[in-house]
Amino acid sequence: MAKNENRDTTMTDPSTRIVRHIPLLRRYARALVGAQDRGDAYVRICLETLLEEPERLAPDGDLRLQLYALFHDIWTIVSADGSSPFDSGVDALNGNPLERGLAALPPVERQVLLLVSMEGFTFDEVSFILKIEESEVRDHLDHARGEIAAQVPARVLIIEDEPLIALDLARLLGEMGHEVCGSAARHEDAVAIASRERPQLVLADIQLRGGDNGIDAVQDILKVVDVPVIFVTGYPEKLLTGQRPEPTYVLSKPYEPEILKTAIGHALSIHPPQAV
Repeated sequence: MAKNENRDTTMTDPSTRIVRHIPLLRRYARALVGAQDRGDAYVRICLETLLEEPERLAPDGDLRLQLYALFHDIWTIVSADGSSPFDSGVDALNGNPLERGLAALPPVERQVLLLVSMEGFTFDEVSFILKIEESEVRDHLDHARGEIAAQVPARVLIIEDEPLIALDLARLLGEMGHEVCGSAARHEDAVAIASRERPQLVLADIQLRGGDNGIDAVQDILKVVDVPVIFVTGYPEKLLTGQRPEPTYVLSKPYEPEILKTAIGHALSIHPPQAV
């Protein structure tokens, strides 16, 4: 994401500008905790807090920066009083029962990694969001990147109808030490490969060959194998509404290689590969 997309440069109404940032906050929250329901629950609490205490945000300040800082403030409050922002239910993508209550946020190293590499914040901005020193931000980022570099190789299924993009994804995965166990451009082929190869991670596009839908393919795959999925799409905002079951990991096309590497590394940290 370009840096200037993170900044508020218009004179529009503050509430309108806040709404513009909510999809990206949902993306961050879902990726950070590894689940749509829990991530969206954090965002919902943030918005409810703003309705009750609008003075928490300065209208003339960087609203996106303040929203992310509020997100982490909310986590501190929730974890301190043990409250749960959502009812126990079923994850509509994979059918697994959700744990009651909020799981702990990942270590601060991975919070820093996502804020810098995926969300595009500077070191001083991450320092503001997490309320830590800038030197700590740098140390945590180095540690997180080292953890990703040392990850156990995973078997990855690519679901992509553009051959050149599929080849680039395979190259990127190879650089990270992971193995591509198959590539598919159609729904039926993706499910067949997943059933046979038992991948430990899936990279999927939304629009597939012949009008097939990547989300439908993934839903069928998750009936066979429990695996994290990263969607790479040209229209991420359509999958970040919070109004229906949606993917946990969503990245934009054209993707930045380092951002995708970060998402892959973090997804595999939250969902470590299981032996096959």
